Amino acid sequence: MSAPLERIYDEHAQSLFAFLLNFTRSEADTRDVLQDVFRKLAERPDLLRDAHEMRPFLLRLAHNQAVDLMRRRTTREKNYTGLAKETPDLFMPVPDADEECLRNALTGALDELPPEQRAVAHLKLWEGATFETIGATLGIPPNTAASRYRYAIDKLRQRLRPIYEEIR
Repeated sequence: MSAPLERIYDEHAQSLFAFLLNFTRSEADTRDVLQDVFRKLAERPDLLRDAHEMRPFLLRLAHNQAVDLMRRRTTREKNYTGLAKETPDLFMPVPDADEECLRNALTGALDELPPEQRAVAHLKLWEGATFETIGATLGIPPNTAASRYRYAIDKLRQRLRPIYEEIR
C-alpha cells in the first residue's frame, strides 16, 4: 500500500467500518466491502484526484460498493430482509448494567429501521454530516436525506421513549 493510501486508511477506515457495519448489519460483509474500497483505490489511485473532501468521497465509494454487493447477491429487497436479521454489536461492552441495557435497546431500535433510514441516521448522528453531504454520499436529494432522518428519529424516539422514562 502506498504511503498516501496508508494515511487515508489510518484516518478513515474506522469511521468507514462503523458506517458499513451499520448499513450492512454484517461484520463479514463490512470487512469485504472495506477491503474492496481500498483495493479499488490501490488499483486506481487516479480516483483520489477527483475527491474534493476525502471523508464524503470515501463514504460514497463505500456505500456504492455495499450496494453493489447486495445487488450481486440477488435483489435489494431480499438482501435487506436477510441483512436486517443480523444484529452486530455496534457498541463496546460496558460494565454498567443500565448502560448496557440502553445500548441493547438502541441496537434493537436501529435494527428495526429500514436500511435507507439507518444509513442516513448513521451519517447524521455518528459522522455529523449535513443533509447535503448525506445526499451526495448516498446519491439522493438532500430533502430525501432530511425526510429519512426525520422518519428514523421519530421511530427511534418512539421505540426508546419507555427506556428514557424509566431512567429519568
